[in-house]
Amino acid sequence: MTIKRKWQLACLDMAGTTVRDDGLVEEAFTAAIAAEEGMAPGSPGYEEALRFVRDTMGQSKIDVFRALLADEPKAQAANLRFEDAYAALVRAGRIAPIEGAVEAIEQLREAGIQVALTTGFARPTQDAILDALGWRKLVSLALCPGDAGRGRPYPDMILTAILRLGVSDVRAVAVAGDTPSDIRSGSCAGASVVAGVLTGASKRDALLSAGATHVLDAITALPGLLRAAP
Repeated sequence: MTIKRKWQLACLDMAGTTVRDDGLVEEAFTAAIAAEEGMAPGSPGYEEALRFVRDTMGQSKIDVFRALLADEPKAQAANLRFEDAYAALVRAGRIAPIEGAVEAIEQLREAGIQVALTTGFARPTQDAILDALGWRKLVSLALCPGDAGRGRPYPDMILTAILRLGVSDVRAVAVAGDTPSDIRSGSCAGASVVAGVLTGASKRDALLSAGATHVLDAITALPGLLRAAP
């Protein structure tokens, strides 16, 4: 594959973009909120809380619990339970790559583009996913909010990847994700391509409204998009 433009870095989201999640975030959230707050499906406040989780997909999970619970100790406890529940689902084999994601990442790297994976999960959960999929050597870098200071929609993880990987120009960066938070993060970082993908949490209109430069059916279309860029 020949890519004409001087692309240096692709920052790719994980769950919903490169990793098939199949509702595991909601499942882990349900386990956490039931343990900490006694909320279960059908109980008062549960549907409203679940709607908030859906609306904030892609954001740092501790920030989501802080907004929901408005109490730091409770938020920290709920976040730990969420991470434990999600990691248990990962260990149970409940995740897999999005079809064609590995090949797309390999195509980008063969074209000389470094690839960084970003997530709203904490480091232990991101590590569990990387280990379960055998992706440690697949990418140049994997970042979580704790590595950068703030999670999405802030640009911190993308800017941290730019600094760590020696990228010389933010315009040489492409970002892809499945949520409005991914899109806002990429736009704030100054990336030239900020692509939404339709394999995860959000629909086309939501991604475009957030500022996506492109909307792709799947991450498999990203190498072709960069190949065609002027």
